[in-house]
Amino acid sequence: MVPAVAKSKETRRLAVVAADFHEKLTDAMLAAASDEAAQGGATIISTQRVAGCYEAPLAAERALKKRKVDALVVLGCIEKGETLHGEVMGHVVHRALVEASLRHDKPVGLGIIGPGATPKQAEARKESTPRSAVRAVLRALAASGKTGDAE
Repeated sequence: MVPAVAKSKETRRLAVVAADFHEKLTDAMLAAASDEAAQGGATIISTQRVAGCYEAPLAAERALKKRKVDALVVLGCIEKGETLHGEVMGHVVHRALVEASLRHDKPVGLGIIGPGATPKQAEARKESTPRSAVRAVLRALAASGKTGDAE
């Protein structure tokens, strides 16, 4: 069991980037992330849909540049394929998101299922993965002591 995130006096403003590939799955992930944000006292102020996980880093970069965004959550699924395409893509996307987080000094919650996820694994993780990503950025924000516009 993951400890609850302490609610801050400030409302944390989150942006979400969600892949359209596996749209039914990512719609459920977005709903779970939205619910978790509300439970954690945060507000999702923008949601950007992209074609797939490979397109997420550019949208993430743009969202993180916005002063009103305190943190970002990226949602999607990289399925198991017959080749290593998904694994390679996963490494590239994950690295780009970590670099964007460091460059902008803002947390990025990784809510990407996979790479290498089967449909059954993705279905089993469609609630827990986005919720964990939201909790992670809220905990990172709380630990940083940053307070949005006051910076």
